[in-house]
Parts: sequence; structure tokens; C-alpha cells
Amino acid sequence: MQYQAIGKYIRGSARKLRLVADAVKTMEPEKALMSLKALPKRAAHPLSDVIKSALANAKQKIGGTGGLRFLRIEVNQGPSMKRWHAVSRGQAHAYKKKMSHIRVILTDEKTT
Repeated sequence: MQYQAIGKYIRGSARKLRLVADAVKTMEPEKALMSLKALPKRAAHPLSDVIKSALANAKQKIGGTGGLRFLRIEVNQGPSMKRWHAVSRGQAHAYKKKMSHIRVILTDEKTT
């Protein structure tokens, strides 16, 4: 059976979140949470929150979290906030504050 959690509108670019997600997607979820706690990346905190939510969803349905593994960790690009920075001579430079969506899917099925 599959259990999922989604984190939307997370302030951080999808590229930076994917680097962290790729580092932990081969681990077991509990070990991934421990390694994310020690990882010196800002993207580790929102990803660990979504993984904790997926584990809580699985615990609610099956009563435990043993034997779970990641089926998929998807990091997709969300909307961008467009902002302006004032520069000389009354001009402005544009920049974007990027957001991302994270979907974590856990499964308890064995690999074949």
C-alpha cells in the first residue's frame, strides 16, 4: 500500500531541494530523517517535515512504520514571487523568489 504527504509552496528552489532529496531517497525513512538532521543544508528541514508527515500517515493507517521505504520523492517547481530591487538613477532590477512543491510517497510492498 502507498502512503503519501505533500508539502506545497516551500520557499526554496526546486534545484536545491532535489539535491537533498536525491541524497536520501535510497535510505529507509527513519535513517533519512536522522541524516537530514545532520545535513548542513537549508532544504533539509522542509523535506524532513514532509517525510515525518508521510510516516505519520502510514502509522495512522497501519499502526507502525516498520518495513516502509521510499517509492518516490518528487520535487516540482512552484510559483515564483516577483520582486524588485531599487538601483541608481531611479531604476529597478527584477529578481524572483522561487517556491517548490514536495511529494513523498512511501510503500510497504517488497521490490521485485
